[in-house]
Amino acid sequence: LVFARSGLAVKSGISLSNGVGVIDSDYTGEILVGLINQSDSEFTFNPGDRIAQLAVVPVCRACVVVTDSLSPTARGSGGFGSTGIK
Repeated sequence: LVFARSGLAVKSGISLSNGVGVIDSDYTGEILVGLINQSDSEFTFNPGDRIAQLAVVPVCRACVVVTDSLSPTARGSGGFGSTGIK
């Protein structure tokens, strides 16, 4: 996963153009980072500048079970806020 650097985002308005970059596990090419300037000021990058953060995370493969019905739960079909957290 590729994330924006918080300092660039907060201080200069520079973020990843797609929010978070996802790199496929079998990808072997060069990693490119799309950036967007959300401020009204020009920003210049220099060679060697740190522009993003890479997080290597494990991939969990879900075991999907197809079913015609689900057992009832305390939450039921409630959406946001249905657990009492506001």
